[in-house]
Amino acid sequence: MKWMLLIIPFFFSGCLYFNDRGVSTHLYNKCHESYDARGDYHEECDPNLVDYDEVKGWFEFTKDP
Repeated sequence: MKWMLLIIPFFFSGCLYFNDRGVSTHLYNKCHESYDARGDYHEECDPNLVDYDEVKGWFEFTKDP
């Protein structure tokens, strides 16, 4: 059982990448950037496995009144 716990991280180390938005299976984000007719900027990115913004939300603690 211990050997499985040691081997699993090495097995997945080549499949997961830490990019600037989160953890993904791609090294670079594939974002489509465009402007519409009004000049508003739009950015559509492929989803990550885990986004850093989601992880920050997991550790936010609220104070009880």
